[in-house]
Amino acid sequence: MFVRSACTKMAVEKHVETKIGGMDENKEKSTDEGLGLEILQIIKDSQQQHGLRHGDYQRYRGYCSRRLRRVRKTLGFKMGNRHKFTGKKVTVEMLSDNRYLLLGLMEAERAWSYAMQLKQEANTEPRKRFHLLSRLRKAAKHGEHLERLCESPRVDAKTKLEAQAYTSYLSGMVQFELQQWKAAMEAFNKCKTIYEKLASAFTEEQAVLYHQRVEEISPNIRYCAYNIGDQNAINDLMQMRLTGGGGGMMAEKLETLITQTRAKQAATMSEVEWRGRTVPVKIDKARIFLLGLGDNEAAIIQAANEETKERLYETLLVECRDTIQAVREEIKADAKLRERPVEGETGGKVSNLQYLHSYLTYIKLCTVVKRNESMAHALHAKLKEPQPDESKRGPRPQDLIRLYDIILQSLAELSALLGLEEDHTFQKEVSLKTLVYKAYRCFFIAQSYVLVKKWSEALVLYERVLKYAREVQSKAKNLNNSLKDLPDVQELISEVNAEKYSLQAAAILDTGDAPEVPQQLQVKENKQPLCERLEAFHLDPAIVGKQPNLVQFPPDFQPIPCKPLFFDLALNHVAFPPLDEKVEQKGKGGLTGYIKGIFGFGS
Repeated sequence: MFVRSACTKMAVEKHVETKIGGMDENKEKSTDEGLGLEILQIIKDSQQQHGLRHGDYQRYRGYCSRRLRRVRKTLGFKMGNRHKFTGKKVTVEMLSDNRYLLLGLMEAERAWSYAMQLKQEANTEPRKRFHLLSRLRKAAKHGEHLERLCESPRVDAKTKLEAQAYTSYLSGMVQFELQQWKAAMEAFNKCKTIYEKLASAFTEEQAVLYHQRVEEISPNIRYCAYNIGDQNAINDLMQMRLTGGGGGMMAEKLETLITQTRAKQAATMSEVEWRGRTVPVKIDKARIFLLGLGDNEAAIIQAANEETKERLYETLLVECRDTIQAVREEIKADAKLRERPVEGETGGKVSNLQYLHSYLTYIKLCTVVKRNESMAHALHAKLKEPQPDESKRGPRPQDLIRLYDIILQSLAELSALLGLEEDHTFQKEVSLKTLVYKAYRCFFIAQSYVLVKKWSEALVLYERVLKYAREVQSKAKNLNNSLKDLPDVQELISEVNAEKYSLQAAAILDTGDAPEVPQQLQVKENKQPLCERLEAFHLDPAIVGKQPNLVQFPPDFQPIPCKPLFFDLALNHVAFPPLDEKVEQKGKGGLTGYIKGIFGFGS
């Protein structure tokens, strides 16, 4: 079955490639002005339809090889026979068909896709980097050959410009991998300039592809500028990180650059102060994380949309977990820190490493609280909006209840942090935050009860929300700036009061509608089958439907009398008559009987 399915898949792919090849012929037709080839359009269409949408460079390389074979066979441009390979090169004199240009393009794409495949594998096998550079040089060589072919007077001007831009891009990739930043920047700038000129020469619809290519190249140019010495380029790269730009290979380079920049600054950082205590920071990973914490928080505030903000929150949490793990391993490595010091010796203070661990855990838990609060705020805004399509599942109050459960769990962990048990101000702040989020959680539980028309339960929960909110307001007077980062409690009180009035009106209308319906037409919740209500007429459309309720099936169990058990108790008291007379007496045979028994005559 597996072989059959694999063969079917290959057949389908070949059929699709044949169709696409027919479509691409329209892009490769020669005009009266000369041979033309839409290089960038062919590359983008082939990459999107043959694996690069999912990052599968191996599949795209296989497609390039098969297309090369088909074009060579069509042109009769064979490389020897099945027994011997004879290398050939396309020359300018052979350019009678633009498919000869397509040969050079596909050879360059095949080498480039192999290099990108090796780049993915080089993360685990560093030796493959040498092969990667070799294939990139090969791709640039094929690109230069294509550019020389396009210098022929038979080729139109647009194809010449696209070939120059393509060659510059491949050369820039080679120099980029070799970390020759100046040469790479010159090549990328040349490529960018050509594509910008081409975009300005055509209509907006045709220029979209060129603008996309320029956006792909821009992160590489800024990265090269930073490595050359332009310090302003780091700000542009950080801004691109906020907008989600620079995907693929550039994303990894950008994260590495940010880490390296923070590592240089970490050499000057030796300690951190938190809640009145200064702690030395000797672990490099912790220094790098703490230096970048302010930038990460600023980036989250400046995020353009919720998706970018969520991605930055996840990145910050991953870095925080890795840093906590590094500190935890450092604590385990020191045998003296495995047990908490005696209070009489150290005044009840935990060690510096333990306190640093508590500080990092505090940052992680606070980030979890802010992330879930941001998600809850976005869901609450969507909950207030009318749903245009009722068939699609929209946000529900239950979704927000789960988010506030996670927030309350994080706050419970905050109150149990090591070294902060005696910090009464901190404990009061955490308890105040717990009350605020309890109020919000209770509010959305009440809304979930409103949806199922449980008016009394919802009203009780709304009163509980008001109780929590008033308690928060009374406690916040003693704590300065405690409600600075928390949701507005007064706004919640106003919303609860409005919801209470709406709830009371809905409850009155719900109970007031019942007497208006005639008793004989009321639909009971437990619908009786037709056989049990034959005396009362009721217009039930379900009777003529596909599932009419005629009889109850399976029927209910009914009690029946059990089968009696008989015990023969009189048997022990019955005197039976003697049967000795009817029992056969064993006769005495004497010698004759003995002889018959020996010879078997008597048997």
